[in-house]
Amino acid sequence: MADRKEQDALIQQPDAEAEAEPEPEPEQLTGCGASALCDPRRKPHRFLVLMLMCSLSFGSYFCYDIPAALQTQIKQDMKVNSAQFMQLYAWYSWPNVILCFIGGFLIDRIFGIRLGTIIFSCFVVVGQVLFSFGALLNKYWLMEAARFVFGIGGESLAVAQNTYAVLWFKGRELNLVFGLQLSMARLGSTVNMNIMGPVYDAVERYIGVESYYCLGITFFIGGVTCLFSLACGLILGYLDKRAERILHRKSHGTEKVIKLSDVRYFPLSLWMIVMVCVFYYVAVFPFIGLGKVFFEEKFDFSPTHASAVNSIVYILSAPLSPFFGLIVDLVGKNLMWVLLAVSTTLGSHCLLAFTFWNPWIAMVIMGCSYSMLACSLWPLVAFVVEPHQLGTAYGCMQSIQNLGLAVVSLGSGAILDMSGYFMLELFFCACLCVALIFALLLYLINLFQGGKLNLSTRERRKLEDQSRS
Repeated sequence: MADRKEQDALIQQPDAEAEAEPEPEPEQLTGCGASALCDPRRKPHRFLVLMLMCSLSFGSYFCYDIPAALQTQIKQDMKVNSAQFMQLYAWYSWPNVILCFIGGFLIDRIFGIRLGTIIFSCFVVVGQVLFSFGALLNKYWLMEAARFVFGIGGESLAVAQNTYAVLWFKGRELNLVFGLQLSMARLGSTVNMNIMGPVYDAVERYIGVESYYCLGITFFIGGVTCLFSLACGLILGYLDKRAERILHRKSHGTEKVIKLSDVRYFPLSLWMIVMVCVFYYVAVFPFIGLGKVFFEEKFDFSPTHASAVNSIVYILSAPLSPFFGLIVDLVGKNLMWVLLAVSTTLGSHCLLAFTFWNPWIAMVIMGCSYSMLACSLWPLVAFVVEPHQLGTAYGCMQSIQNLGLAVVSLGSGAILDMSGYFMLELFFCACLCVALIFALLLYLINLFQGGKLNLSTRERRKLEDQSRS
């Protein structure tokens, strides 16, 4: 498998037998191909690859949060309640309870990272087109089915993106790269939160047709971003194939093949990471999905003001994710950053639940904490599993995450309809307490086992140098 060899070439340290073999000479480039932007051995080319890599998720995240940006319009035009509205998020998550894991395995074992990325990007495009037609035809069941199709591609595409990041950048500012990927994804969500309402109003004003028809047209306009991400995936695949040829990746390392049974032997620390991820994200994404109306009702905000404060988490994460990623790269101590992020997010939800302080304070704290957690938690997977298992491990992590998101999306809508926003906030606080417990357990397990999840950057580099000698 080409991609297994690619990962071994860039991630694994060669064994003694491999070191004894003469390495093939890198291909000599001529003409414009030898320029810094076209040579995969030089930083400008890697920066270009990074930009394309980050753009893979822009369209997916933009369209994922379209329901949150148009919550009031969808509920009014499609005549649904909060529980039915949240099914749009649940149907996105349900397929990924299984398919993220399968998608990661397919990337590792069958498709390879390049073909897998393109296939999953196509699912995102098709899902968004069907979602738009569902609104256009006033068929809510079709919108739900479309979110299912959209979800098949969306989360598996994130698995491919994470695998690309480790393939190209492990040992080279990986935390920063994860932060930049999150930044671009959140930029998509931020732009969506702030422009889709005005786009809907403009469509309604200038076309002057039935409301659900305006929804469909608005969704089609948003779907253009998915085509942009697909184009980035195609270009990235070409550049990665070219780099494989130039750098002779296939000639390095020892090929290993993952089997589904290997999941049974994933270390306990990986499952602790997964649990922190699940219980943290279920207190963030479903809240943002319902947050606009919360700010309108509790704080008497206008729809525009409510959308702005609801999107501040995404707005802040765009610049702060790479910033925190760089800090974590310089300092290390990933687990300490994870503990801090979970604790401060819990504090922000407590402010929203128990006080009438200006919600901008709590949401700014949540935005900073969310950025901190994403760039410190996700890279930990690369330190606890073998390189040839990365896609499967990330897929497994996102599968369980989506199970939690699907259940909590349905549950939060039901809690809101029956008991209101105060009880919903208490529920989110409870989820974060569980995440904090698992983070502490992970810290203790790593401490007692002498693991490297909480090493400083200097300690980690020293350990890597020793392993090479």
